[in-house]
Amino acid sequence: MDTLSPRQDNPFHAGERSVQERLGIAERMRGIGQRAIRTWMPEQHQRFFEQLPFMLAGSVDGQGRPWASVLVGQPGFVQAPDALRLEFSAQPIEGDPLAQALVPDARLGFLGIELHTRRRNRVNGRVTRVGEHGFSLCVEQSTGNCPRYIQGREFEWVRDASDVRPRGIDALASLDGEARAAVARADTLFVATAVPQQDGDGDRGADVSHRGGRAGFVKIEDEHTLLVPDYAGNHFFMTLGNMQLNPRAGVLFIDFDTGELLSLTGTTEVVWDGAAELRAFNGAERAWRFRIESGLRLRDALPLRWRFRDWSPNSPITGT
Repeated sequence: MDTLSPRQDNPFHAGERSVQERLGIAERMRGIGQRAIRTWMPEQHQRFFEQLPFMLAGSVDGQGRPWASVLVGQPGFVQAPDALRLEFSAQPIEGDPLAQALVPDARLGFLGIELHTRRRNRVNGRVTRVGEHGFSLCVEQSTGNCPRYIQGREFEWVRDASDVRPRGIDALASLDGEARAAVARADTLFVATAVPQQDGDGDRGADVSHRGGRAGFVKIEDEHTLLVPDYAGNHFFMTLGNMQLNPRAGVLFIDFDTGELLSLTGTTEVVWDGAAELRAFNGAERAWRFRIESGLRLRDALPLRWRFRDWSPNSPITGT
């Protein structure tokens, strides 16, 4: 079969279908998914990944905990030799759990996002090689995402792209004062989820996605718990679908002014429409509660900084 042909199977696994069925859109989404969710990268996505200075990664550690991470390099550090391969010339940030998860045959998820153009594309696959200077990925799934809720930011380098050594690493068991302040001012987060490996129905391993809104859109319920609104999207429900099969998740907050990373892992619970908790979030269709089990603060970990330019046209209509 031609690898570049539209797929004929159902691209959604059981968890994604369960959310779509709950909303009465499963049959319609199957046809949309067959056209939009590919087992290969279109040319546009290949060239897009090659021009990025950073990509988000989703992985699972030895304890089965998902983590969201960042890989950084001068544009060109990611290369797409063809529609089925990505070559990364980068190493994980020192202390980041991705370093332990990056092994041959690991199934990782990646998100390429360009904040100044609000473009984003996702690619998931299997690691085929890990070397001293990087690794290779065999592509298993590729899809584009809409620009909604991405705040416009311009980036600049503040040191050499290869310098990803944090200036401090703090282990966290809950949200301390610094972490609470970081979450309270955040307008962006990244979330990693994972389909259980024993699930043979559309199993794709780890995945990573973007969430955005007005500053303070994530509600801090207590030092162990966050409530994250879920606004209208493409109805693929890749993140919520994974949560149906595996409640574990990892969230990442990037301080775009300082290069600091707040990385948390824990468990989730979906809060469906009609729940009292949703009244605080104007425009939210549902939400998910995140209970923190462990975390890391990586100080000045990124050699990049971003200058805020403008809000996504969709963000001002969301609640805080």
